[in-house]
Amino acid sequence: MIGAGAAGSTAAFHLAEAGIKVSLLEKNASTLIKPCGGGMASAVQDWFPFDLKPVVDEVIQKVEFSWCLEDQVIADLQDSTPFWIVRRERLDSFLIEKAINAGAELFRPFEVSSLKKVERYWRITSKDGKELEAKAVVIADGSNSPWPKAFGLGPKAQHHAATTSVRLERRGTLKEGTSRFDFGLVHHGFTWAFPLSGGVNIGVGTFIGNNQSDSQTVLEKVLPSLGFDPKEGEKQESLLRVWNGHHSLHGEGIIAIGDAASLCDPFLAEGLRPALISGCEAALSIKNWLKGDANDLSSYSSAMKRRWGNSMAWGKRIAQVFYRFPKVGYQLGVKRPTAPKRIAQILSGRIGYEEIAQRVIKRFIFQKQ
Repeated sequence: MIGAGAAGSTAAFHLAEAGIKVSLLEKNASTLIKPCGGGMASAVQDWFPFDLKPVVDEVIQKVEFSWCLEDQVIADLQDSTPFWIVRRERLDSFLIEKAINAGAELFRPFEVSSLKKVERYWRITSKDGKELEAKAVVIADGSNSPWPKAFGLGPKAQHHAATTSVRLERRGTLKEGTSRFDFGLVHHGFTWAFPLSGGVNIGVGTFIGNNQSDSQTVLEKVLPSLGFDPKEGEKQESLLRVWNGHHSLHGEGIIAIGDAASLCDPFLAEGLRPALISGCEAALSIKNWLKGDANDLSSYSSAMKRRWGNSMAWGKRIAQVFYRFPKVGYQLGVKRPTAPKRIAQILSGRIGYEEIAQRVIKRFIFQKQ
């Protein structure tokens, strides 16, 4: 398992729980603060036999949307599956501990410098010369991973979302149980504000053009609107590989999961849910293959297409239209009477984009004609 983030540690836990010997390889010697909003549908609890609540900072029951910090729309999640906020470093550490308790072995630090197939086994070599061999390899080392391209996993033409996030260790004016999305200030994107226990995560995301140059200008408007000084907080920038078409995510004894597999939502940049889904599905596919119940790992690619990719195909189409015509998108896609309920259902994982996309896109096209 190359990478011990949310995806890799999830796969490691499920494989170890099934009695399979697992090596979890993490290049960072200690846990780092990750520039991630940390939002995920509470429905992910169904994929684990242990309670995730210990690492949940806040349960979101209300989502506020605005256009240039005005013209507010509120989506009430109280009748839907709740939306959870977690600190990524806490979630990752929690899942690593569960994987180790199930029998996985953690190697840390272990930065992979070479990955080769030698006859029936994969040979993994670290920068400092350590070597391991494995029948199967899971690539889970994030958006900067070189391995998916090297082994033809995922899209050849990668599409990225550019993000800038700020973590602040006080609450400001953001209300308890409430998260916020604002459109209009960011060219081809949006801003978000997610509450943490005793703090807030505020971010800027751009989905077309990967332009982070105006993020500081945007933050100088957003931070004061939430009761913060524009200079507060430590800023982190990153590029996220977002979903960009149906592609094979497996090879001969190798699988890519999470951000390394380009699974991030192309419309709302949701990355945690697909990371956890892919970790679960990868473990199931590898278990069946190693135990002789399957000839290859193709069931993983098929499962991710069915459980995630089909919805993201529609999410990508919505994003392409919405972010090119954001004002129209806000009026037709957010301010309609039925929109808050639909948005709540998407955020909570109860429905996918395919269930609303055709109607939304038709409205956009009709409005622009």
